[in-house]
Amino acid sequence: MDEVVAATMKGRSAEVDDLFTTDTAGLSDASPPSVIGLSDGDQFDLRIGPVRKRIDDAELRMLGYNGSIPGPTLHVDQGSEISVKVTNDGDVEATVHWHGLRLENRYDGVPHETQAPIPIGGTFTYKVQFPDAGFYWYHPHIREDFGLEMGLYGTIIVEPNDPSYWPAADRQVSVTLDDLLVEEGHIAPFHRSGPNYTAMGRFGNVMLINGEPRFSGEAAVGEVVRLYLVNTANTRIFNFALLGAQMKLVGGDSGRYERETFVGEVMLAPSERAVLDVLFDTPGEARLTHRTPDHVYDLGAFAVEGNSAAAAAASFEALRVDPQLTAEHQSLDRDIGRPPDKVLAFVASMPLLYGDDVAPATSYACPMHPEVTSSEPGTCPKCGMKLLPARSKEQSLATYVCPMHPEVTSSEPGTCPKCGMRLVPADTLPATERKPSESALHHEQNDGLEWEDLMPDINRASEPGNMRWMLIDRETGAENGAITWAFTVGDRVKIRLVNEMGSDHPMHHPFHVHGAGRFLVLSREGEPESNLVWKDTVLVPAGRTVDVLLEVSNPGLWMAHCHIAEHAQSGMMFSFNVSRRDPGR
Repeated sequence: MDEVVAATMKGRSAEVDDLFTTDTAGLSDASPPSVIGLSDGDQFDLRIGPVRKRIDDAELRMLGYNGSIPGPTLHVDQGSEISVKVTNDGDVEATVHWHGLRLENRYDGVPHETQAPIPIGGTFTYKVQFPDAGFYWYHPHIREDFGLEMGLYGTIIVEPNDPSYWPAADRQVSVTLDDLLVEEGHIAPFHRSGPNYTAMGRFGNVMLINGEPRFSGEAAVGEVVRLYLVNTANTRIFNFALLGAQMKLVGGDSGRYERETFVGEVMLAPSERAVLDVLFDTPGEARLTHRTPDHVYDLGAFAVEGNSAAAAAASFEALRVDPQLTAEHQSLDRDIGRPPDKVLAFVASMPLLYGDDVAPATSYACPMHPEVTSSEPGTCPKCGMKLLPARSKEQSLATYVCPMHPEVTSSEPGTCPKCGMRLVPADTLPATERKPSESALHHEQNDGLEWEDLMPDINRASEPGNMRWMLIDRETGAENGAITWAFTVGDRVKIRLVNEMGSDHPMHHPFHVHGAGRFLVLSREGEPESNLVWKDTVLVPAGRTVDVLLEVSNPGLWMAHCHIAEHAQSGMMFSFNVSRRDPGR
């Protein structure tokens, strides 16, 4: 396998003409993001273009909307409509996807389905509607892996028509959570021909919050600040906490929760959102952190000084209940108990490690947990990866090794008990992958999540030609773009999402549905969801099953996909039709 990985990386590194430029000469510095208030009928110009941005000691070529990273925060009213003229002065053809919005289908931003791509130097005008209160965002849908990493994302706050929709807050702040992979003073190379890092997605080595390595804000004691949070990273899950203040979770992807709750942290997969009300009740510093099972990342702080004369703190302890979602919850028993209308499986095929066909062998091992071995083909009980065959009977007792957990070895083929990956022959694993990683410890907790890049050399060498991610309709066997679902406005479709462990590389997937409607999570692993919120993205950990109920409300051709950018760009997506209901029926 090391020959395959080396050959792939050598071939890619030799294709200099295939790389996007990293030159910053003549570029303007990225500006801080602005907040733009827009009213019904307003027009807004949005330009995609290169900028120069300093991150610590590195001066980077990035891309911005209107020269800033993140792009402008659009502040609009529920029920309004605006026109957005997009000019593409970027590095590739472009569209803008208005994530989470149930807008008119032709403005959804899916290339070749809802619109023609915007050529470099071209323009396109979107009419963007905001039927739902809440927090949304916008980003590319051509080479999303490239555009997101380079800085193309911006947020949208939709103010509700009902002034009592949200609890009282003194002010609000939009917060983007991201990471960036910087190597030798440049963003790690991107290829014009297609995505790389498709095995696990591109994990960054620099955390970004609102486009900067560290957040710096101010608050007064007794002040309540509403944080609108969104994870804009390509693949990283964020577990956000604010130490030294009280947090109340009031909203999610598309509006408020059924029940407000006090929380110590909130986990967001790529594209998920949360609305948090924060009471600063102690002077000093309130630190923002990203906490994984193995590490705490410091994201910056609020400096809390002085006393607030604002009134929102007086009602902060109240935990309100949404009557509409409560009524919805009471009506879900039938949907929870009935069989799903659709079953969608998440599956990986990894020729980079396993080849297209694996010949029988006398022993097998897990590539991530090489201590896990077997005399028969199978999967790793720790991680679910398929076991790899041994090359010869003369190999050492540690014949097989796990690519993600190289401390796991075995004398026989099998799968890694930590992560489920199939073991690979020990002499084929790249030397740089053989040291155990502290980050691999989370697999022992069986959370089904990958918090870090556990096999960076293999991930770097992966591309759509040697790593296949598939969404499979278990009724028809159709994969990705061959899936042909069709619904009608008014349908309530129960979809079972199954992240199968019997796969070359089981890992989590954030599943996103475009503006055909919105969905409720019915259950996770058969346990009914206790607190409802309307969503457009749900995280499905490896080996887990999640049932959702899609409320179909918007006609058109709509996309659904994994929101790990490299997975989507390598084909883990499909589109489905929604027809208007016959008024005579």
